[in-house]
Amino acid sequence: MSQLTALSVSIAVLGAVWVFLALGPLAGSVLVWAGFIAWGCYFHTGGDNAALQKTMVGMIYGAVLAGIALFLVVNNPVGLPAAVAAPVYVGVTVFFLVIVASIGMLSVVPANVYGYAATVAYALQTPTADNVGPLASLTAANLTNPVLLLSLSFVLGAVFGMISGKVAGMLGK
Repeated sequence: MSQLTALSVSIAVLGAVWVFLALGPLAGSVLVWAGFIAWGCYFHTGGDNAALQKTMVGMIYGAVLAGIALFLVVNNPVGLPAAVAAPVYVGVTVFFLVIVASIGMLSVVPANVYGYAATVAYALQTPTADNVGPLASLTAANLTNPVLLLSLSFVLGAVFGMISGKVAGMLGK
C-alpha cells in the first residue's frame, strides 16, 4: 500500500474513532473540530516527536494567551475606553504570541496562533442558555473554562495525529 493510501486509511479510521469519542464518552470534555485542528498542526509541524511537543505546547500557549486577552477584554482592568479596549488587549497578547518564536517549544508560531484563534472563536461564538457563553467561565477550574477545554482537545488531537502517522507507517510497509 502506498504511504498516501496508508495515511488516508489511518486518518479515516482514527478520525472516526476521534469523532465517536468526542461526541460520545468524552462529550463536553473535548471538541471534535479543535482536535482536528491540532491533528493537522501536528502534521504541518513535521509529524514527528518534536512536532507532537511543539503542537501541544504552542497550541496550549496560544489558548492561555487567548484566555488572558478575553479576561482583560471582559474585565477591562486598566479602564480603557470601550472602543479601544479589545484591540489593545488583543494587540498586547498577540505580541507575546509571536515574540516567543526563538524559544524551541514555542517556535512554531502557527501552532500558537491556531490555539489562540480557536480559543477566542469558541469563547465568542458558543451560545449558552444564559447568553453569556464561555466568557463567564474564564477562571473556572473545570472544562467549562474555554482554555482548559480547548487545551485538552488540542492535546488529544495531536496524540491522534501522532498515532495516525505511526499506524500509516505500519500499513505502508
